[in-house]
Amino acid sequence: MDEELFVVRRERLRSVMRQAGVPAILTADPINIVYGCGVRNMTVFGMMGPSRFLLLFADGPSILFEFAGCEHLAAGAATVDEVRPAPGITANSGPSHVAAAARFAAEIASECRLHTGADALLGVERVDFGFTDQLRAVGVRLADATGVLLEARRIKQAPELRVMGEAIRRVEHGVGMLEGAVRAGETEVEVWAAFHRDLIATEGEYVSTRLLQGGPNTFPYFHEAGNRPLADGDFVCVDTDAIGYGGYAVDLSRTFLCGDRPPTRTQRVLYARAFDQLQHNAAQLAPWRSYEDIARQAWVMPDEHRPYGYYCVLHGLGLSGEHPNVPIYHDGEPYPLPGQLEPNMVVCVESYIGDADSAQGVKLEDEYLITETGVERLTSYPFEDIAR
Repeated sequence: MDEELFVVRRERLRSVMRQAGVPAILTADPINIVYGCGVRNMTVFGMMGPSRFLLLFADGPSILFEFAGCEHLAAGAATVDEVRPAPGITANSGPSHVAAAARFAAEIASECRLHTGADALLGVERVDFGFTDQLRAVGVRLADATGVLLEARRIKQAPELRVMGEAIRRVEHGVGMLEGAVRAGETEVEVWAAFHRDLIATEGEYVSTRLLQGGPNTFPYFHEAGNRPLADGDFVCVDTDAIGYGGYAVDLSRTFLCGDRPPTRTQRVLYARAFDQLQHNAAQLAPWRSYEDIARQAWVMPDEHRPYGYYCVLHGLGLSGEHPNVPIYHDGEPYPLPGQLEPNMVVCVESYIGDADSAQGVKLEDEYLITETGVERLTSYPFEDIAR
């Protein structure tokens, strides 16, 4: 991986920390550790509880507290000034975890006073509340690190966009493998496995959901892949939700038709409406356009589909699904999300049309880059010819 990527992300984060008045952050979030220093280790395991930590100063060192025995993974990293063993500060570590948390809090407090002064302010996220009590007990003032990290990640740097483009190329190849596995008699999870295999084989990391459904499982949305066999004429929906090459998320959705049976009239209508919704809402994207304006001008969903529609118009994307999640506009209600699209944001436009009468639905989604002058569609996997 290009070391420039890690350096520019760290400096972007430090710049946002200075703007927010947060001189130091401590994160146990494995995705934010990767954003802050580039060193990856057991990402999914790290989501189960705080097991490694990054202490980053806006004007000071980057200290990685790495999982025991894994310190060598950060060897030579230009974005890490020091590697120390991570303490076991959760109940999973056994009865000694309280004392370990107290020692770790004292260690963090000492570093904060050394690099930021006596009145230590530390942004913290993804640690147990008992540890935050320990930090306060040794005189550390606490702030929220998550908001700072989300703001940093919201605007993509040029090296990030290059890696995201490669991640998209590889994941779309995996979608092709999945589409090729859509056959009558194959179960949803068997088809889903074709995508997983290709993702890992092309240096991807994991899939954060199980969103592949066929036939009646396509309605309502969010059924997880299971052992139902596909049948000729089934719609098959897939939402990649993949953490791919370089740790970057690739989030596109397509709906296929299983077998050689021609689509029914209802299927044609549903697919056409989902496609129209996606294209109309994508056309609302523009630099400096407010989230509220985009939501107000979104495609008007027919009444029969409205109760089953997707929960947001669009959402941000980077190392995972990110800020913003732009909600649906409802007449007569104050719009809950201030802000606007800005250049170098990457967003995903969502479309789902579900039909209660036929118990089936169509899911479509694409990624877009907001530029200084307009919008660039990043995902290019072809759509089906179902609507015609």
